[in-house]
Amino acid sequence: MIRTMTSAVILSLAIATGAALAQTPPAPAPTTTSPMDKEAISKSCTDQANAQKLRGKERKKFRRECKRNARKAPN
Repeated sequence: MIRTMTSAVILSLAIATGAALAQTPPAPAPTTTSPMDKEAISKSCTDQANAQKLRGKERKKFRRECKRNARKAPN
């Protein structure tokens, strides 16, 4: 009786493990920003940095955050 129960438990664990490993990961979300959009965003952020007369690290930080925020903004 114990041997049968042990075998049943081991078999069910093997089946559950196989099913868990067989699942495929979700597909990554498609990027909706075209190269032209990226170029326009970059140009806009550059123009804003120029208007604020930013240079060096401040300019780099501003442009990085500007581009990140522009991509997150709904179209």
